[in-house]
Amino acid sequence: MAVIARLLRSETFRARQLRRSATAAEKLLWTYLRDRRFDGIKFRRQQPLGPYFADFFSEEALLVVEADGAVHVGRSDYDRARDDWLRLAGLSIVRLSNDEILHDTQAALERIRCALRRR
Repeated sequence: MAVIARLLRSETFRARQLRRSATAAEKLLWTYLRDRRFDGIKFRRQQPLGPYFADFFSEEALLVVEADGAVHVGRSDYDRARDDWLRLAGLSIVRLSNDEILHDTQAALERIRCALRRR
């Protein structure tokens, strides 16, 4: 029991760290997704899902939204394995580049809206 409590505390600590160090694109996207502002769908940010953290996650829509920036360069194998794990868990994934979020926000939001409709 102590091991599980320690794991939950470490996940919570890591999620808080990730929220505090959000990129400009993540901050912008969060202004649209928070408080059910986006089509009435609830999203959480930096949500632990198994061994991974989703940038944004809607449990009711079973949708993960990822904001991919420079940290993802050279990590395609990791991202592919992560996406495979999430899909096996029954989740859909929308990957948006930070550039798309920052420079064509409406198109990025429309991609999320389309994914929600497909669910």
